[in-house]
This record gives sequence, C-alpha cells and structure tokens, in this order.
Amino acid sequence: MSNTLYVVGTPIGNLSDLSPRAVETLASVDFIAAEDTRVTLKLLNHFDIKKPMLSYYEHNKRERGEIICERILAGEDCAIVTDAGMPCISDPGEDLIKLCEQKGIRTVVVPGPSAVVSALAVSGLETGRFCFEGFLSVNKKSRRDHLESLRDERRTMIFYEAPHKLPTTLRDLYDFFGDRRLTIVRELTKIHEETIRTTTKIAAEQLADSGIKGELVLVLEGKKPDEAESFTLEQAVEIARKLIDEGLRMNDAAKQAAQITGLRKNEIYKELV
Repeated sequence: MSNTLYVVGTPIGNLSDLSPRAVETLASVDFIAAEDTRVTLKLLNHFDIKKPMLSYYEHNKRERGEIICERILAGEDCAIVTDAGMPCISDPGEDLIKLCEQKGIRTVVVPGPSAVVSALAVSGLETGRFCFEGFLSVNKKSRRDHLESLRDERRTMIFYEAPHKLPTTLRDLYDFFGDRRLTIVRELTKIHEETIRTTTKIAAEQLADSGIKGELVLVLEGKKPDEAESFTLEQAVEIARKLIDEGLRMNDAAKQAAQITGLRKNEIYKELV
C-alpha cells in the first residue's frame, strides 16, 4: 500500500537481528528517512539494499518532516530508521509520527530490537511494571528535579547513560535512592556485551571510577511499599553540599536535603557548619 510511513526497528549492535520483514520493507519503500545516512548506508550495504535516503534528525526535523510528508502524500512510501533500535522512542521520529497523524498519513510499525526492553529482560529486576526515563540532564537543577520526582517511584526504572557521565550518575543514584538493586547493561548484542547486577552503594563506591565503557542502560529497582528511609547522615550532608555547589544557601540546602532523605534539617545543618 502506498502513502505509508513505515517505522522500522534496526539492530542495536548485531546486524543479524534485522528481521526478514524489516529487510523486505527497506527494500520495497521509495525512500528512507535516516538519523545518520552514513550509519544506515552500512546497514543497507550489508543486506545489498540500494535506496535513496533523506537525513532526519533533531536539528532539521521541522523542515524535513514536512518534506517527508509531502512526498508520502504524493504517493511514495517511506521508512524511518534510527542509528540503532526503534525509531520514535526518545528520538525525533516522535515528531514525525505526530505530523503524520495531523495529515492523515498511515503509519505501520515493523518491530525491532529495543535496548530498553532487552536490558530489562536480563536485569533480574521486576519486569511487570517499569518506566523509561531516558537520559538524565547534564543541567544540575533539571537533573536534581528529575531524580527527586522519582524518589517514591515503585516501578523498575530504566535510564540511558553515556560512559563519561556514568561516574556522576552512579553516585547520584545512591545519593537520591539509597541502597537499591541496580543492573548495568553495556554493549547490548555486541561482542563485549556485559550485564552487571549490583547495588547502588557498590556501584557508587567501587564501579563509578572503574572505567566502564560502551553504550549503557541502567535498570534501577523501584521503591518497595514498606521500604524505610535508608539515608545516612553522611549521605544527607553530601546531598546538601551538592545543592550548595549549585548556588543554594546553606540553610536552604539543609532544608532540601532533609526533604529528600527524611532526616532532620538541624542535624544536617550542624554537620555542614
């Protein structure tokens, strides 16, 4: 059927994970919208597929989205792919789906590998209910607000992270959530794939500076219904010091740290002084 946008999942590492249906779809559409045409070209060459491509990524999505929709409405079929995994998940393709909805364009999904679900499956943590939180912001306030909003989250939480930011993130997870089970999954489906089942405490103290590399997914245990606050005074003071570094006054930092940890503000303030 013409006039269709196909959302095609691509391998997250191992090229053998591209499904026969995905190969058939990529070979049959009129053109492909790709996050990075150079990356997608390697995939197409591997399967001997020759198709025109149009780059579609964060900084050109408005202009290219309109062009893609115009071509589809004119009778062409398009497949959208990302560099790895399912497009439109934590990805600019989300905007293209919304644009297609507005213009009445049919969309069809061709499922493929997902780092989120794959990491969850091997995490050893609860899989019945989970939430995907993407990347944590590098902005200190946004990062803190994000983590604070999850402090009472009971579902298993999944994060993406880059290797150079991993040390900070592992320490932040321990500071904000106390000692919980944590699974670090790296290089999914690749030759150096590794699943590290640990805790936030061990990760912060022993793994933060261990030089873990590769593409990372962090799977964090949710808060248990009867979980008591497990913050120590030392952790509360460390949280307060980070808040002070971000510009808060000592009194306000102690107050916020008390709200996060459940410990007494006066005790935290006394240690800061």
